Amino acid sequence: MLAAVYYLFPAYALHLQPVAGTSLPAVRISSAATRASAPQMQQETGPFAGLQNAFAVFQASKQEGMDFKQSVADAIAGDYDRDSVTADVKEAASSAPLVLFTWDSSPACKKALKLIGETGASPKVVRLDDPWDKGNVMRAALGRLTGKSSVPSIWVGGEYIGGCDDGPSDEAPGLVPMAFRGTLREKLEAAGALDSGSMREAPAAPGAAH
Repeated sequence: MLAAVYYLFPAYALHLQPVAGTSLPAVRISSAATRASAPQMQQETGPFAGLQNAFAVFQASKQEGMDFKQSVADAIAGDYDRDSVTADVKEAASSAPLVLFTWDSSPACKKALKLIGETGASPKVVRLDDPWDKGNVMRAALGRLTGKSSVPSIWVGGEYIGGCDDGPSDEAPGLVPMAFRGTLREKLEAAGALDSGSMREAPAAPGAAH
């Protein structure tokens, strides 16, 4: 449990804004999360209230069966209307033929955008780091929706295809594996994500022979 606290604290501090009068931000937790975690941790007030409450959400997510990364994403997001945010995420994911949920500073996101650019496709980019408070809850909802909370989260024709280098399933293997398999361009064309005049080939997967 201590290891989880050490991991959670820097991520928590990075992605949330401090509340006036405290050295750490406060996170509201749902009544369900409070009930689930009450035996282990009581909600406190004071300078460490934010971290304590976030860890309570982390514990509640673990008790639900979420993996470590998703539990961290939930803790960073805090309390939110899950159904409403999930609906917003689905709407955004299907709002264009090709949609990427990204962080601007993420190397994996930059790599994915570069590879997609080589196909001639023009993706719609939804930044989860601008602003953080909105992006944090969207990231948590994305993780629960797709089984993968990392970025980029890539959607083609309203369907999740994974991240840049991998994905959670054979149906959503990720951008690079689809390029290896030769299915990326077909998927983009079927969704109408390619310009009609584009003659570019789908990008060769990194390391592939030329």
